[in-house]
Amino acid sequence: MLARSAAMMCAAGVLVLVGCSPGDDGRNAEPAHTASVTATASPASSSAPPSPSAPAPSASPSPSPSATASASARPSPVPVTGPDQKLVVMTVSGGFAGVNQEVTVRGDGTVRTTDKGRSAVRRTTAEQFTHLRTLLGDPALDDVPAFTTDLGSADKFQYALQFDGRTIMTDRSADEPALDRLIGALEKWLP
Repeated sequence: MLARSAAMMCAAGVLVLVGCSPGDDGRNAEPAHTASVTATASPASSSAPPSPSAPAPSASPSPSPSATASASARPSPVPVTGPDQKLVVMTVSGGFAGVNQEVTVRGDGTVRTTDKGRSAVRRTTAEQFTHLRTLLGDPALDDVPAFTTDLGSADKFQYALQFDGRTIMTDRSADEPALDRLIGALEKWLP
């Protein structure tokens, strides 16, 4: 069945690249996992069953491409396109006291915080700025769902993070270490 699906995708002209990592020379791609499926098809025989002498495709389980990429990729600082760029905006709300705070990290290294209608702007050191950008560049953040909230609990803080064109809503009830590191670093800037 797997070989037939692959053959149909080849016949349809669909190219799927998954789990590739750069080779030693940076140009050759090597598969990031060991499972493989080989399928050949010609336009005239794309619906024909595979030859009995053809080797059977491997059906061994392999890690998902995103899990492999997240586990093997090293975080690198996200690029800055300009001083007005908002690298991340985190809003913290809720809790028993009804908190509503916000922290924004900009491309010029400034951090703007807002709490109870009062704002403050501070400047990061080069080391702090690189650390925050590296946390934002962690590939494990790509695997974090957009919504991770325990709907059965009350009075927890709610965190809304906007970065890299996406928004993540969480109450930190899910086990997401990369997200927790980012929130922890941003919380240090709050009043």
